[in-house]
Formats: sequence, C-alpha cells, structure tokens
Amino acid sequence: MPKYLVQGSYTDQGLKGLLKEGGSKRRAMVERLAKDMGGKLEAFYFAFGGDDFVIILDLPSNMEMAATAIVAQASGTLKSRVTVLMTPEDVDQAVKRKVEFHPPA
Repeated sequence: MPKYLVQGSYTDQGLKGLLKEGGSKRRAMVERLAKDMGGKLEAFYFAFGGDDFVIILDLPSNMEMAATAIVAQASGTLKSRVTVLMTPEDVDQAVKRKVEFHPPA
C-alpha cells in the first residue's frame, strides 16, 4: 500500500479548532479518515517551526490521497503538501527499468 508524508500548517481558523479540540482528537479524526479510505494512520506528530503537523498515511492509491487532500484543503483550516514515499525496494525496481531519454540538443 502506498505511503504518503503529509506536512502542513493550520490557518487561524484551524488553530482555533485545535485549541478547542486538542491534539488527541485531531489524531483520532485522521485515524478514522484513513480507515474510512481503506488505509491506516502510521504516524501523527505536531511540530513547530515551518510545519504544525507531520503525518504518514498508508492509503490504497493516489486517488484516496488526492480526495483526502482536496477535502482537507477546501475546509480552509489548513494548508498542506503531500509527498509520495518510496521504499528502497521500490527504488531498486525503478533503477532496473530501461528508460529511453534524449536531452534537448
């Protein structure tokens, strides 16, 4: 199952909700969401600095991740970015593939 790294920050509205709900309820909501999408929450951390949260999700495909990200962003309570994670074995398979590429002349 593909893994996704989700990093982001809360808007003012999102921070107000976090103050009201607390961190554990936020993690539980993400855990339920991942399960509803056919996956699971691997890790959920709050952070400070450039990001307010760092999450690792296992989801069935890019479609579920895209749907989740679109709905979350549309809420207006956060801004996030998603990175598709690959295992070393995935990279082993990728480097064995023959690719025809010619740079511009």
